[in-house]
Amino acid sequence: MNTHASVVVIGGGVMGASIAYHLAAAGVRDVLLLERDELAAGSTSKAAGGVRAQFSDELNIQLGARSLEAFGRFGEEIGYDIGLHRVGYLFLLSTPEEVASFEAGVRLQNALGVPSRMIDPAEAQRLSPLIGTDGLLAAAFSPDDGHCTPEAVVHGYAAAARQCGARILRRTAVTAIERQGAAITAVQTTLGRITTSAVICAAGAWSRAVGAMAGVDLPVQPLRRQIAVTEPVPALPPDLPMTIDFTSSLYFHREGPGLLVGMSDPDERPGFATDTHDRWIPRLAAAMEHRAPALLDLRRTGGWAGLYEVTPDHNALIGEASSVSRFLYATGFSGHGFLQGPAVGEVVRDLYLGRVPFVDVTPLSADRFAADAPRPEVNRV
Repeated sequence: MNTHASVVVIGGGVMGASIAYHLAAAGVRDVLLLERDELAAGSTSKAAGGVRAQFSDELNIQLGARSLEAFGRFGEEIGYDIGLHRVGYLFLLSTPEEVASFEAGVRLQNALGVPSRMIDPAEAQRLSPLIGTDGLLAAAFSPDDGHCTPEAVVHGYAAAARQCGARILRRTAVTAIERQGAAITAVQTTLGRITTSAVICAAGAWSRAVGAMAGVDLPVQPLRRQIAVTEPVPALPPDLPMTIDFTSSLYFHREGPGLLVGMSDPDERPGFATDTHDRWIPRLAAAMEHRAPALLDLRRTGGWAGLYEVTPDHNALIGEASSVSRFLYATGFSGHGFLQGPAVGEVVRDLYLGRVPFVDVTPLSADRFAADAPRPEVNRV
């Protein structure tokens, strides 16, 4: 093993793979990506795969839109088929407060070039015929959004990073980060010591422990989320949008001949458990009965649990530590990390190289909590 790297990226999910690719493609030599398991084995492989720019936060809109562009050219640029389906995102809104919030969001999105729009319940049902409209006041829809295959994105970026000269070590855990004063000097791993002057934390739900190794507080908590997959659904529209009942957080999109279905669980407590359980099913069934009763007749054929990486304001941590030289981070995305992976890879590349990124991510610094300047994201599932 080469025992030196110019920069060590920790985490082999979409963030780490995208960052490694963008660094290596920009000509950075000796980029090393470390993954303690297999690539995409953490949260990325458990993601629902949604990609969108429909957010309430201007930075998230810009990161989402930039990533949508990258996903759209992924096959041509990276050479991997990621199964991209541009079928749109449909948010179903049942309270006046939700409608007002999304109307403001659509105005901001439109100003930033996102073609989202408010629609009435009848059009929402035409787009997503499995839903019922009782109590539905309005919906928000953007045709540019959709979903794709998370693992394919990771493996595409990893292969392209290798082609550009980056090294990737799987099944290699980081055990310590060495410093001399404020300067990083090395990373200890289960394969040995690697000297380096720069570390980028893209460890998702495990980022707090990585940050602690360098003396940096990254306020990220792991939270289990579950997904179910159904049997084939007859006459399922090929262009069925990612449909989200915003009040309950019930969502579904097409997954092969059936559906992928998910929902948040307010009873879930922070922790690293990823085993599945049925405690969420009664609440899921109640949400289906209210908003999409056709789903109640479908048999579950599979499912899984994964981890959200949650911050206090449900928004990302992106930046460079102020107390430690050359410790950068991209984590805490609270459920929208996969869809922002391409753009965040660009941003972190530019931060590392001392360039000005296409968007100013200073407000997403981890220091915002100490400064009592949270930046909440409203449009989250």
